[in-house]
Amino acid sequence: MPEEQKSGFSAAFLIGAAIVALLFAGVYQYTQHSRSAGSSAPPPLPMAAAEQAYAPRIHFTGFKRVRAANFLDQEVTILFGNVTNNGDREIQVQLEFKDVLNQVVLRDTVRVLGSHALPLAPGESRDIQITYEHIAADWNQADPALRITGLLFR
Repeated sequence: MPEEQKSGFSAAFLIGAAIVALLFAGVYQYTQHSRSAGSSAPPPLPMAAAEQAYAPRIHFTGFKRVRAANFLDQEVTILFGNVTNNGDREIQVQLEFKDVLNQVVLRDTVRVLGSHALPLAPGESRDIQITYEHIAADWNQADPALRITGLLFR
């Protein structure tokens, strides 16, 4: 009788170990898939000759910076401004934050009018907001340099 209990325990142990191994394999596959799917950023917008010729029609004005605390009580930097677009292009800009030695401490490319936003009609302006949770401590607190790096013709 003790040998039957012993072999029953071994079979239960092996089945349990197999289930745990399958669970770990499933979690591993899920995290690998979600990591690769989450890291895919949208492709950059084009900036060929036609887009470069159009870029002077876009104007950024009234930028101001605000430091605030988010719901986790972390300080964030929020940039508010206005963009005027004399056409119907999706706009991608690159922002560069510099330190006191005029060296770039953060370079970020963002779409100020996302793919779901209505295009700007000729001469129309729209307020924009760009939020940063982390900017290098040696940032010189000056406004970032803005450069148009992509336009999407609709």
